[in-house]
Amino acid sequence: MTKADEIQKYLPLTESMFYVMLSLVEPLHGYGVMQKVEVISRGSVTIGPGTLYGMFTSFEEEGLIAMVKEEERRKSYLLTAKGRRVLSKQIERLEIMNKCAAEFKNRL
Repeated sequence: MTKADEIQKYLPLTESMFYVMLSLVEPLHGYGVMQKVEVISRGSVTIGPGTLYGMFTSFEEEGLIAMVKEEERRKSYLLTAKGRRVLSKQIERLEIMNKCAAEFKNRL
């Protein structure tokens, strides 16, 4: 399997997955991720703890994020190089979609 194939299998990301990964370009703990997702999505996406920690488990198992710090009960996570490649490809997909939407918007 090539690196491109390895990345492609994660795409497209769900909206929630996208915002969680976007939040983890810098180290952040779970509660911080929930808050950041709500802010950067302008309130259109909220993530509950169960959903978030399920994502953390899957992302960590897939090598998309890694725990970088643990203080008391707070674990901070960060995107890995693989996670950054997946997020970058998703952003490229969204840019293409946005360009197409702008081109067709006037036809509606």
